[in-house]
Amino acid sequence: MLKNVPEGTRSALLAYTAWGLFPLYWKLLGHLPALAIFGQRVFWSLVFYSLMRALWRRERMFSFRLTVRQWWGIALSSLLIGGNWLLYIWAVNTGHIVETSLGYFINPLVNILLGVAFLQERLTRSQKVAVLLALAGVVVLTVEGGRLPWIALALATTFSLYGFTRKKIGVPALEGAQLEALLMLAPVALLVSREHFAWGSVSWVDWGFLVGAGVVTGLPLLWFIEAARRLPYYLMGFFQYIAPTLQFLTGVLIFREPLTSWKLVGFAFIWAGIFLTLQEGVRSLRRSAPR
Repeated sequence: MLKNVPEGTRSALLAYTAWGLFPLYWKLLGHLPALAIFGQRVFWSLVFYSLMRALWRRERMFSFRLTVRQWWGIALSSLLIGGNWLLYIWAVNTGHIVETSLGYFINPLVNILLGVAFLQERLTRSQKVAVLLALAGVVVLTVEGGRLPWIALALATTFSLYGFTRKKIGVPALEGAQLEALLMLAPVALLVSREHFAWGSVSWVDWGFLVGAGVVTGLPLLWFIEAARRLPYYLMGFFQYIAPTLQFLTGVLIFREPLTSWKLVGFAFIWAGIFLTLQEGVRSLRRSAPR
């Protein structure tokens, strides 16, 4: 079906669709502790990234040439993405898929705020309205649910800070992902009890899915790298909403998570903000296009 689609577009569709279908995969392991799933995901991701460096890139498997600043940056990004992964797995397997989708819907708006806070960027009128709409949506969801949607806010913040950190330190994507997994292994080994790593404590089917978590984690990253290399940055911004849309639909239609009228109103505010940011992106593209 995607045979005649350009390589960059095909890679972007595959990457964001895979990320959007993540809840279906983690639900298969929902009977295991989130920390155990996380530990196995980190380990098998490290195996996958290492093999890709050796076989795909023809590089030495554990060769890293980083400055001191880059080492500190990777340490920080490792903490951020590790926290994001663990929270996401726990949230999916405790019935919060819709809220995880909210996190990735508002992620681009958090990116805008990071640009203002750390890069002295100025908000356009549309961006100001978009941020206000998102805040209104969060307020509605807070009142409706009786609590702040902290899962969504934490996922959006950690992923935005992660992307910001990786952008600033300039470490190649595959090498950086491998090193992040390597740095996460030590604390994971201390946190996860031995019985969760013992071959006799879980079924062979479960172990198959746990080992497959490395491929499920790593392959979309390679697709994303290929897409980012071939497609303009603005176009990647349009594709990124595929993942939270699929997560939202998965939560509502497949796992029947409750979606009240007021919760839908809260999402509608946020979707309106997203629409404004996309519209602003299109206008910027038209202004920069050669005449």
